[in-house]
Amino acid sequence: MQITNISDAKATLSKLIERVLHGEEVVIGKAGKPVAKLVPYNLETEPRQLGVGNWHGKIWIADDFDELPEDVLQLFTGEAEESE
Repeated sequence: MQITNISDAKATLSKLIERVLHGEEVVIGKAGKPVAKLVPYNLETEPRQLGVGNWHGKIWIADDFDELPEDVLQLFTGEAEESE
């Protein structure tokens, strides 16, 4: 593993990014020890799937989740109930 020191990385950032674009991983170090790694950015274009992952089976959403009760709406709008 080749480590590029911070000052060299600052001076040659464009070249390092070109290396990354060609599939290399670039390690940046301080005092000879790795502190960061440049890797290609992977833009995920697939939508995330609900119902999978760490929270699967641990939470639920009520059927009326999107319904706003009238009394709660009045609290937000400041409208008082009409009393007879």
